[in-house]
Amino acid sequence: MNEFKHLPDLLLTGHWFSQLPVGLRDALLAMAQLRRLAPGQRLFRRGDPPCGLYAVLEGAMRVGSIGESGKEALLVLVEPPHWFGEISLFDGQPRTHDAFAEGQVTLLHLPQVPLLALLEREPRYWREIALLMSQKLRLAFIALEEMSLLPAPQRLARRLLMIAEGYGALSGQRRVLHLAQEPLAMMLAISRQTTNQILKELEAQGAVRLTYGEIEILDPDLLKRAAQGKTP
Repeated sequence: MNEFKHLPDLLLTGHWFSQLPVGLRDALLAMAQLRRLAPGQRLFRRGDPPCGLYAVLEGAMRVGSIGESGKEALLVLVEPPHWFGEISLFDGQPRTHDAFAEGQVTLLHLPQVPLLALLEREPRYWREIALLMSQKLRLAFIALEEMSLLPAPQRLARRLLMIAEGYGALSGQRRVLHLAQEPLAMMLAISRQTTNQILKELEAQGAVRLTYGEIEILDPDLLKRAAQGKTP
């Protein structure tokens, strides 16, 4: 763990970890293991047995599912310092989705057995894990509602703002999103062409700047207006 001596500082930029009791933070770090994935390497597939909780330290994880036709439904790109994998920790059931590395990835792994043993000894800590899952459930309901009620331009602007805020998991807000247009289109279930058109319009308005594989937020207020369906 010496190569990640600043690991606590990185994790503390995340809202969930920063709010944990100090004793729980220390216990989690004590059992943690580093794991590295090559680009495209699978961490787990839908139906795999539970294997614990993960935090992304470097790179990003694609979480979604791949159908029999090979078509991918991308739910989210999990970036530092986000945690994932808590559903199977709660119910002990198989993994609900696939998780693959987007580029080189370094993860912090809390193995299932020692993590459950800690929670058995200290059952009060279950509430902290529940808060991690409840935040994602809240976001899932919001996404379902937006999918049904909002036009694509508003959904895209809102998703950019959510990613910039780390889906509510970051202490601050990022200005540069390491996000290509194709995965953004997949997350919103709209075409690549429609995604490009909307982004070009936002760029013309001065809300964002587009570069290869990145979207820079130039004017958060303009982007918020677009998310509300208001014209500049």
